[in-house]
Amino acid sequence: MPDFTSLMKQAAQLQAKMEAMQAELDQIEVEGTAGGGAVTVKLTAKTELKSVAIDPSLLRPEDKEIVEDLLVAAHADARRKAEVLLQEKMQQLTGGLPLPPGMKLF
Repeated sequence: MPDFTSLMKQAAQLQAKMEAMQAELDQIEVEGTAGGGAVTVKLTAKTELKSVAIDPSLLRPEDKEIVEDLLVAAHADARRKAEVLLQEKMQQLTGGLPLPPGMKLF
């Protein structure tokens, strides 16, 4: 049976690494696009929306619904990228071992 003190040290090290990774995820941005680049959104790796850019050609009243749909699509694209990035970071942190149920990064 592993030494309890050793397990506690490993748990503390993992917690410190996770805290550092959370701080890093706040700084990393992913970009999602839709409509061939007509709409772009930027999110942090923790999926916080940072910015939205809309091509001026879409800013006509008759295109309102299209722009709204493109915003949703661009956000979904960026969120998928953020989730992939998060999974990659977690694998690096845990050495590929799955996290226990209920243990989350944020």
